[in-house]
Amino acid sequence: MSAPRKYPLELRERAVRMYRTTEPKPVIRRMAEDLGVHHEALRNWIRQAEADAGAGERGDLLTTAEREELTALRKENVQLKRANEVADSTGGRKECCELL
Repeated sequence: MSAPRKYPLELRERAVRMYRTTEPKPVIRRMAEDLGVHHEALRNWIRQAEADAGAGERGDLLTTAEREELTALRKENVQLKRANEVADSTGGRKECCELL
């Protein structure tokens, strides 16, 4: 289970929308102070929104959907490793693999 979010989702969306629509682009640190959020939090929200929109300058960020998929795959991997450990300890996996 993930930790509760410090800032509401509505605030995040509004902050990103304000940043995108303001010309010239505001200084993130000053905008964060005006909104009452930490400047690194605002910077991360903007970068994640750019990755989700496919507009990121760098291709190193995962989209939100990719992050969720990665989390699910990691959980599944842990479960499969646990199942393999149980099968190894009972000898069931060796019997299964010998049939192939």
